[in-house]
Order: sequence, then C-alpha cells, then structure tokens
Amino acid sequence: MAKQHPLRFTLDRGSPVPLYFQLSQQLEAAIERGELAPGSLLGNEIELAGRLGLSRPTVRQAIQSLVDKGLLVRRRGVGTQVVHSQVKRPLELSSLYDDLEEAGQKPATQVLRHTLEPACARVASALGVAEGTEVVVIERLRLAHSEPMAHLRNHLPAGLLDLDDESLAATGLYRLMRGAGITLHSARQTVGARAATAAEGALLAEPAGAPLLTMERTTFDDTGRAVEFGSHLYRASRYAFDFQLLARS
Repeated sequence: MAKQHPLRFTLDRGSPVPLYFQLSQQLEAAIERGELAPGSLLGNEIELAGRLGLSRPTVRQAIQSLVDKGLLVRRRGVGTQVVHSQVKRPLELSSLYDDLEEAGQKPATQVLRHTLEPACARVASALGVAEGTEVVVIERLRLAHSEPMAHLRNHLPAGLLDLDDESLAATGLYRLMRGAGITLHSARQTVGARAATAAEGALLAEPAGAPLLTMERTTFDDTGRAVEFGSHLYRASRYAFDFQLLARS
C-alpha cells in the first residue's frame, strides 16, 4: 500500500503570489527533491485544507496544476498520488541513462533493435561516411520507474566498439563507449518539438498528437571523429531541457 506523507508548508498570506501557486510550487519542489517519492499519497483535499488553514478550492487548484503537469494523479479509492518528478536534463554532453540515475529515477532499457544497415544521406552526412556505408543502428526504449520516458535511435560507425543487447539493456551507451576507451569530446545538438504519431504515442504511453521533444545529436571524440548520431524522442509531460543563458557583453 502506498505511504501517506505528512506535509509541512510555509505559506505567506501577505504575498501577492496566490496561495494555490505557493502550495503547488512547494509540492513540486518536494517531488523534485525526492521528499515525495513516486507512489506517495498526499491525503485528501479536505484534510490538507484543514491542516493548512486553506479553502478546499485553493488546495484543489494547487493539486490540479500538478495533475496537469503529470506530477500527480487522482486515483479513485486511493487518493492523490505522486507519479514522478519531471526530469530536467542539462544541455551538456551526458547520457539520458546517467541523468535519470542522478535524478533518482531508476532507469531501465528495452532494446528494440540492434542491427547493421546502409546509412541514409542524413546519417552518412552526420557520421562523415559515404551514403550506403553499413552502420550500427540501435533503437531503445528508456524507462524510469517502469514508465516509458524516451525512444532513442542511435547510429554508430561499424566496428567502433563491440556491443551486445545485454550490455545495452544494463547501462547507457556513453558509459559503454567510455569503457571501450573512447573519449567523448564535444557534440552538435538540435532540440525541437512535434506531435506524436499513433505508433510513437503507443510506444511512449501518450495519445496520438501529444507533444514530444525531439533531439538530434552528433557526438565527436577527442580526435574530431564522429562516433555517434542520435535521433531521440522524449515525452514532454515527463521531460524538459534545462538551459543556462549568459548575457551578451
């Protein structure tokens, strides 16, 4: 049975920030810090409103905002339950597996395809090989807490390193590459968004037309050789890219 957590919040009634928003922000922060783990119960709205001295509509609005973000879910006969925290991935040369692990998200992998195939023009250009050259193709479904997070498609030069499905299911691709002595140096990356097709939605547990984040990345080693071209899809309800911007001098 899911555990119900005693929650303590500090609300500033003199602030111009609405009370429902203060509550939702503190709830979201508790989820992101891991104080409210997936499966945790918040208790019912009446109990929470009474304990915080808030109206029930205020509590309901705070909870609904996190339900809309996909962080909470209302279950009949169970109550309001934490689903997970949204993964916020820094824009740096790291793997999704490592980012999920660092966020305490218990990553797992299903290997969908692992084969050789001729490189199309786009893949050939990214990897710096002739069109039609055989390259390694790896497709995986990355999960966190047994829930799909991303569909990953990677192309690698043939003969770059020995890979098997067992290793690919057990850890991240970049970790395997580093273990094989490949020094990852830099990458060229493009981030975008589009609507999910019916097949993509079925794979990622989203309805057709749901927003997906897209990422294409070409990774280079310390000799300047392209060692990987990735084309990935992420659930926008579960995932975000985190930017730090500096002012132009």
